[in-house]
Amino acid sequence: MSEAFPATPNDHDHDHGAGARDGTPIDADADADAHADALRLPGQALRSRFFLGSAGYPSPQVLDQAIRASGTQVLTVGLKRTLRAGDNGAIAQALATAQAQGARLLPNTAGCRSAREAVQLAQMARELYGTAWIKLEVIGDDHTLQPDPFELLSAATELARDGFTVFPYCTEDLILCRRLLDAGCPLLMPWGAPIGSGQGLLNLHGLRTLRERLPDTVLVIDAGLGAPSQAARAMELGFDAVLLNSAVAQARDPVAMAAAFRDAVSAGRTAFRAGLMAPQDVAVASTPVSGHAFLLGAD
Repeated sequence: MSEAFPATPNDHDHDHGAGARDGTPIDADADADAHADALRLPGQALRSRFFLGSAGYPSPQVLDQAIRASGTQVLTVGLKRTLRAGDNGAIAQALATAQAQGARLLPNTAGCRSAREAVQLAQMARELYGTAWIKLEVIGDDHTLQPDPFELLSAATELARDGFTVFPYCTEDLILCRRLLDAGCPLLMPWGAPIGSGQGLLNLHGLRTLRERLPDTVLVIDAGLGAPSQAARAMELGFDAVLLNSAVAQARDPVAMAAAFRDAVSAGRTAFRAGLMAPQDVAVASTPVSGHAFLLGAD
């Protein structure tokens, strides 16, 4: 697997080690640390752990600016929606912007209700976009948009055999997740909450269990995040990345919100690596005084 970094906006803000454009010296140790902490996916090593969706933005221009602000290196696009409604060049423009900052396209099968439909759409996406990456969605309930575990597993098995790199949108069900890995999925994308709900991480126990029981699997929280704090929380729990769309696209200022999520994801990852303190049931003084001389009532 290639470990060469795609270019990001910050990669071009220095001149062969002399310093950034704002005069700040380049921190070689920080750059090496970023390389060591890359998110490694099949055929790609990424600095950004923020995957962004491309649907529902007020205009193509806002989408373009949000992609830049997010620093994303994985951009999703719903092929079924694009084929039905057309995009008037908006997707091509978004892809050009994403590729300029080293991003990969991740087509998805949003809107599919059966394994057969999802497989056909994935094959079409590979022909149209020239990528074997596919975000696999097979919806089983129109109210919650919860994935159908049986159709999802069937589609994932067939696509993996056909050479696809399958990014399956799933629940936090541990048994289903293991079956998806056995089917050939290199990573998992469990939901935090129903798509577009903005409720955050509803089942913390289940998500923690998934992270603990699959310590070596790349886990990307996909769907249900509505606030940057929720994204930071997911990263603090040890998840490897987050994918979201509505929280940015539906914000009053999508560009500013994209930047806010970018920073939250980065902060959460840094906090996880630094090591969060363990919660305590009782107060623990941060400045103990036992065994130290101190004065009372001094003027």
